[in-house]
Amino acid sequence: MDLKVGIVGLPNVGKSTLFNALLKKQQALAANYPFATIEPNVGIVAVPDSRLNSLAEITLAEEKMSELPPLKPATVEFVDIAGLVKGAAEGAGLGNKFLSHIREVQIIAHVVRVFEDENIIKEGAVDPKSDYETINTELMLADLQTLNKSLENRKIEPKKKTALEKAVAGINNGTPVYLQSLTDEEQEELRDLFLLSNKRQLVVLNVAESDYNPTTIEKVLTEYSSILGVDKDNCVVICAQIESDLAGLTEDEQKEYLKDLGLEQSGLERLIRQAYYRLGLISFLTAGEKEVRAWTIKKGITAQMAAGEIHTDFIKKFIKAEVVGYQDFVENNGWKGSREKGRARLEGKDYIMQDGDIVEFKIGA
Repeated sequence: MDLKVGIVGLPNVGKSTLFNALLKKQQALAANYPFATIEPNVGIVAVPDSRLNSLAEITLAEEKMSELPPLKPATVEFVDIAGLVKGAAEGAGLGNKFLSHIREVQIIAHVVRVFEDENIIKEGAVDPKSDYETINTELMLADLQTLNKSLENRKIEPKKKTALEKAVAGINNGTPVYLQSLTDEEQEELRDLFLLSNKRQLVVLNVAESDYNPTTIEKVLTEYSSILGVDKDNCVVICAQIESDLAGLTEDEQKEYLKDLGLEQSGLERLIRQAYYRLGLISFLTAGEKEVRAWTIKKGITAQMAAGEIHTDFIKKFIKAEVVGYQDFVENNGWKGSREKGRARLEGKDYIMQDGDIVEFKIGA
């Protein structure tokens, strides 16, 4: 499955700087991934996964290859939602054109500026709390239009009408749809509306370069999660300027730069991992001469449905899945050793996939 993240925020909060860093990463990725036509406001980047490098080395030795097999990490599509200002729901700025882009994403990365720079104009921005509330208000106002329009339908089903009215009441009380106490059935009734405030959010706290260190990051998380009324687990601290600098470096140079800052991961890596966590996503892996690849799936998915990520025909033609846990695969140096040691097992269609499973699907004709 594809993961889409929408980047929102008021002008001059660092959103464009972050997105430009993503574009640099996309260009670096393009050598291995010939993505066809990518719009200017869309960037596709790899999901960091060191397991792929280990699997490639094992495959090289096991298959007696002359060079490493191609690496195909899972990818994330970031959509830069420009033009969001106060009044966007009524058409201010670039208004509804860009609000419509949010309907297509699975999670929103809401960039909030928590640094001061007298050289950057605060266009529409006041302070972190007000800025955060302004964007959320615009999302909810846009949803009110959608919900009220749906309620005008005289042929509306009673169950759907109840769900719509409950969502409207929640928004009128200042609660975005995704935080409302809706039942699973009510959420299902709203699904086809693609409501903007029904998207899960990660708050991206954009700090100054001088504040990008472990001690200050933890302080910022604690302070601003409280100010914004958001759980710490839903916040990620980044420095968009440093992310932009990192994107222009080699992998070794990036590691050295981060080490000097006292950090193990870039802000982008932490953002992607948090998006995976919030959406309940995991990866299974395939390893062979053709490629070593990570596939994104929902946690709790069965082996039969996971096979459909490779090809939809695999769902109905599924026979078995040969599975080895990542650690076992590494310790036994690949498929052959794992089979000899009894660590490879055949699983049926109802097997629940685990993060890091290395799989070979047995597919019928």
